[in-house]
Amino acid sequence: MSSSSPASLLEVELLPDKPPVLHVEASGDAAGWAAEHRDALRAQVTEHGALLVRGLGVREPDQVGAVFTGLADGLMTEREAFAPRESHGAGLYSSSAWPDNQPMCMHHELSYTLEVPGLMLFACLRAPSQGGATAVADAERVLQALPATLSERFEREGWLLTRSYNDEIGASLEESFGTDDRAAVEQYCRDHAIDFAWQPDGSLRTRQRRSAVVRHPLTGRRCWFNQIAFLNEWTLAPDVREYLVDEYGEDGLPFNTRYGDGSPIGEDVVQLLNTTYEDHTRREPWQPGDVMLVDNIRTAHSREAFAGDRQVLVAMAEPQRLSDSRPTPEVSPR
Repeated sequence: MSSSSPASLLEVELLPDKPPVLHVEASGDAAGWAAEHRDALRAQVTEHGALLVRGLGVREPDQVGAVFTGLADGLMTEREAFAPRESHGAGLYSSSAWPDNQPMCMHHELSYTLEVPGLMLFACLRAPSQGGATAVADAERVLQALPATLSERFEREGWLLTRSYNDEIGASLEESFGTDDRAAVEQYCRDHAIDFAWQPDGSLRTRQRRSAVVRHPLTGRRCWFNQIAFLNEWTLAPDVREYLVDEYGEDGLPFNTRYGDGSPIGEDVVQLLNTTYEDHTRREPWQPGDVMLVDNIRTAHSREAFAGDRQVLVAMAEPQRLSDSRPTPEVSPR
């Protein structure tokens, strides 16, 4: 179909269990097309929570960066990363380093920071031979589907993220904080409501309490917004969890999550959260040249296990300081 008229953007393909897909022809100028149709594209994201644009034909990081710049007002520098990324320019990154054969479960990017990305941008340069979709799930519907006693507890208490930085698993101090200078790391933690403690071996452990349910800044609707399941020990493959516990101890896992009062979260709860996400998951296999826009507050995303050569670039944009994403959360009025 022709992409010369904004009216063509209304012809979004809506199919069960798939994200909305827009088929376009960019005539070789993906960046120009994206900038010209930015408002219409963003309107679709506001309506649906996510949009996969197929046909832009991006093939190189420079092209992706130009497209992303046309779609958002500046790209964010990532801080507090949980896994390493490669930089492909200002605000443009590789997908997080994560074993190909293990999924990255549903989550909202950087939901444990005080300034969260409002928009996630993805672009596929090389699609894997099997799996590897960036799936999405509606956070409003997930919240509605959870048992009220569970969601109300998390809404009342929030959730606690604990991290232990080491040189083997996860992001290093420099990759996470942008520096390995102790004084600078400590100041960052103070500025961002993160409790920290240096260990005898020189490693760092942190704790931060955040809201699990927030109101969307545009719609005002309540969203399940966190990384409780993804960063919990029970989401790890059993052999990986056993190794990490043996190596670092229960309190020294690279990352883990708890209820806001510090109580451990049971394996049954984590399974329930992941099952609820799966019940609301929409997925579409990547094709080379695809671009996807995701409302990071309304929509969770995941990365499925894959085989083959996969290259997906990522950017975060439109930072938001959510009024109810406090270190000491309170129940928001319903």
